[in-house]
Amino acid sequence: MPIEILMPALSPTMEEGTLAKWLVKEGDTVSSGDVMCEIETDKATMEFEAVDEGVIGKILIADGSEGVKVNTAIAVLLEDGESADDIGQSPAPAAAPKEVEAEAATAPVEKSAPAPAAADGSRVFASPLARRIAADKGLDLASIKGSGPRGRIVKADVEGLSKSDAPKAAAAPEAAGKPAPMAAGPDADAVLKIYADREFEEVKLDGMRKTIAARLTEAKQTVPHFYLRRDIQLDALMAFRAQLNKQLEPRGVKLSVNDFIIKACALALQQVPDANSVWAGDRTLKLKPSDVAVAVAIEGGLFTPVLKDAEMKSLSALSAEMKDLATRARDRKLAPHEYQGGSFAISNLGMMGIDNFDAVINPPHGAILAVGAGVKKPVVGADGELAIATVMSVTLSVDHRVIDGALGAELLNAIKDNLEAPMTMLA
Repeated sequence: MPIEILMPALSPTMEEGTLAKWLVKEGDTVSSGDVMCEIETDKATMEFEAVDEGVIGKILIADGSEGVKVNTAIAVLLEDGESADDIGQSPAPAAAPKEVEAEAATAPVEKSAPAPAAADGSRVFASPLARRIAADKGLDLASIKGSGPRGRIVKADVEGLSKSDAPKAAAAPEAAGKPAPMAAGPDADAVLKIYADREFEEVKLDGMRKTIAARLTEAKQTVPHFYLRRDIQLDALMAFRAQLNKQLEPRGVKLSVNDFIIKACALALQQVPDANSVWAGDRTLKLKPSDVAVAVAIEGGLFTPVLKDAEMKSLSALSAEMKDLATRARDRKLAPHEYQGGSFAISNLGMMGIDNFDAVINPPHGAILAVGAGVKKPVVGADGELAIATVMSVTLSVDHRVIDGALGAELLNAIKDNLEAPMTMLA
């Protein structure tokens, strides 16, 4: 039976995407793992690989189509012995996921092999090749979790299994990845009426802007934020940075203040391990490595690429990795695993002249550090004398479900100590 290739969810927050470019055409033969098309998600442009093997029978969604809903049929794949005549009446390209599922549920079943059913009587979708392999091995398809579109069981799911392995496959947990609901707000028509007599330009929300709106609304409504503030003196760090950069100049390395902040936060999470935690619904997860996310502004939104194992990396390694991630973030070339995860985030607006601000936590992170500009200020020294120092104001936004006030203060103090004694970060 022809296989519907469905619009995939390439990120946990993806609800729709743009089919940027087909890399195959009707009549081409594809194998599992072959790249078929490029899809623009709410975060990046990604390649979509074939799961089954066969011939592209029909392309249902054209290049450049925007707003294609996840699980919408985008093409039809023919298996061995099938022709374009077997496609029959394909679902409409713009069909909503529920309509696609309804049509698929009523599609005719091959006469040669009745479709297996699960214990609850629901149909189990499997490719003909997967059925043949399962029959040869004596596997119960109803007990196998498929990795193909809409849970379809494909060759890769059964060829490495034995009869005793099938129940284990059935026990695999379902992927979470439930997209956040679109942010609620005032009715569009009501707002348009208010400004009907004023000149304006209506700007359509793209996928990234919709996701930002939904996630940040969710964060502010569901995460109990509290805020801790400290001033950090940077004179020792600035002098140390200038010395290091002079020595690293032959290697083409130039460290930024942000590189030191990343390192200071990564080490602080090791020094205060209970704060290196994320919220997981009915529990917290206490991470061992320091995986630090850093907000990167791009046109129309932002990314938070994650520097993994940051506590173990040198300043020059962190600097090079951050530059690479930021460049690819602005080109929307990051893979999901590069901007998902982490337990802690940094948002730095100091280079834009912002003295201080409060950042919104990115769930499931336990905290985020908002970093302001370093400015010259009068300070009272340890000897009681008035002096001028470069002072940077920071605000730690904390999820109170994960980190209590005293623990948050301990974490922020550790960050401050690391930045005011930068040489200790190299010990």
